[in-house]
Amino acid sequence: MRGSKVETHELFRYFSPEQRVAQDHPLRAIRTIVDRSLADFECHLNAMYSGTGRPSITPEFLLPALLLQVFYSIRSERQLMEQLDYNLLFRWFVGLGMDDE
Repeated sequence: MRGSKVETHELFRYFSPEQRVAQDHPLRAIRTIVDRSLADFECHLNAMYSGTGRPSITPEFLLPALLLQVFYSIRSERQLMEQLDYNLLFRWFVGLGMDDE
């Protein structure tokens, strides 16, 4: 007897991207280095930005995203944004949560 295809759409999810990325994934080591480097340069980065005007994308999100673009040979920033929209590994590496824009 053939089973039926039943799609369940859960209302809530109770896991984080951190739980879904393998512990031995190479991006874990790279993320540690990137986070440490950005923390070291925070005072220099703060000095580069104006206190007035429209807020920009924070370097803590932008620089890891650009590293992903290089690592995975993503051809354009538009494709990078598309990948960040649905790729859980990329969202984790950049520091975005499941529901963040």
